Amino acid sequence: MTQTSAHTNHPAFEQVRFIMVRPSHPGNVGAAARAIKTMGFKELCLVAPKHEHITEHAEAIALASGATDVLSQASIVPSLEQALAPVSLSFALTARPRYLGPPPLDIRQSATLGATHLAEKAGKIAIVLGTERTGLSNQELESCQHLCHIPANSEYSSLNVAQALQLAAWELRYALLQQYELETMPIALGKADPGKALATMGQLDAFMTHFEEALVGVDFLDPENPKKLPTRMRQIFSRNRLTIDEVAMLRGMCTAMLKTAKQAK
Repeated sequence: MTQTSAHTNHPAFEQVRFIMVRPSHPGNVGAAARAIKTMGFKELCLVAPKHEHITEHAEAIALASGATDVLSQASIVPSLEQALAPVSLSFALTARPRYLGPPPLDIRQSATLGATHLAEKAGKIAIVLGTERTGLSNQELESCQHLCHIPANSEYSSLNVAQALQLAAWELRYALLQQYELETMPIALGKADPGKALATMGQLDAFMTHFEEALVGVDFLDPENPKKLPTRMRQIFSRNRLTIDEVAMLRGMCTAMLKTAKQAK
């Protein structure tokens, strides 16, 4: 599903770098590019990938699925130190608990801290991911300011690296939208549908007159002894705040009721 947002290009999104250390599967790199673009980010950095031309691999291009701009613009560096050189705050994703090393945060705490860091214009931030088989080494973890944990099912917490990156990108996007008070819902483009506007009191009055006439026609309402039925019916429709289209539909129903009643007599 494609959604349109006017806030994808907020400057804060330009200050986020996603770093994949020693990626070995071209498909994961392509899927990562797609994950980054869907959340409004652009910057992918690959550290010592297994394949020399991994971003040009057919599987990477296929799984990028429209995010080939992010894929083709990905930077490739030989070390994590170089990947982190322009970064002032970094989060290392890891599934394993660590007793030593940087302080741990969950993914939502990390995203909130990252959004605050960007709002303070304190510099670029990075999300760092290791390989699927071994993750990040202790030395690589220590190069980052925080460990970042995704609270998945403890009995089966194995996440594909591109899936983990997608979750991190989503959490960071949401935190940035909250930080800058931006819209979280898609913005509808084009002309407004006039039929979705609320019906006026005059339109409701005309409908109620028509509706009462239809109820009389099908012998549901006794005009000589209406009791409280018309009042209760009006309360029902007033409470539901009918639109112009809904009033038109209900009046069409009234017309059909009157026609059927006339034919039956």
